[in-house]
Amino acid sequence: MSSEQPASEEQVVLYERRGPVAFVTLNRPEYRNAQNSKVTYALDAAFVRAVDDDDVKVIVLAGNGDHFCAGHDIGTPGRDIDESFERKAVIWWDHTRKQGVDRRLAREAEVYLGMCRRWREIPKPMIAMVQGACIAGGLMLAWSCDFIVASEDAFFSDPVVRMGIPGVEYFAHPWVMNPRAAKEFLYTGGRFSAQRAHDLGMVNHVVPRERLESEVVELAERISDMPSFGLALTKKAINQAEDLQGMRSGMDSVFGLHHAAHAHNAEVSADSLAGLDARGMAEANKRAEGAR
Repeated sequence: MSSEQPASEEQVVLYERRGPVAFVTLNRPEYRNAQNSKVTYALDAAFVRAVDDDDVKVIVLAGNGDHFCAGHDIGTPGRDIDESFERKAVIWWDHTRKQGVDRRLAREAEVYLGMCRRWREIPKPMIAMVQGACIAGGLMLAWSCDFIVASEDAFFSDPVVRMGIPGVEYFAHPWVMNPRAAKEFLYTGGRFSAQRAHDLGMVNHVVPRERLESEVVELAERISDMPSFGLALTKKAINQAEDLQGMRSGMDSVFGLHHAAHAHNAEVSADSLAGLDARGMAEANKRAEGAR
């Protein structure tokens, strides 16, 4: 095992190499690993580090604590929507100097849709190791990976239709499950269990929580026996096939609808999120689950 930096509050993402496997771990457990811009850029740096290391054959994306990722940061003290960041995923102007849709689109095209597309093209296999909550923005992180291995207690949801928004920015829903399941997933905002997600083809394996890490390591080591270049070409081939099925153009079209929803909310309600912060969304989701 390689020696790495000690964990600290400032490290929102941790990096560790175990032989041919790099573990990239979200490290905001006190906020259920809510995803802000600092997180996306730290993830990007960690992924670049893994790609540049010829000894790394497989990348594992994990979440520290009880949950993989509970979505975009819409209410923690670390929310950083007003901060500038170096733009890497797309060439666009700094969102902080703009207003309205111009501001929101510039930021989200970079830190959400653009970053996830960038990571989907990483030329090394990536495994998402999911436990607990994988909600909204958390889905985008998992869906950017090639495999999802989930613990039995994991659950998946995208409740942003409650805000009047047609799904998260990286709109892969009809491709990672199927159109009818995607409609149920979004229309209800409810939770799909790990087993339901597996039945729909979104998750590769469901395992007991205590065996999650060992199962992921075993899978990563099996993959690492294959030649790196062959893995890279195979990943490219399958991604190209998905895009020929309309995935990339579909995401582009829905990204426009996503921002139409933000703009509508800003015009008729308290803000672009329809006045729903993290607590408001959680309470609304609990009421909906309790009514079932």
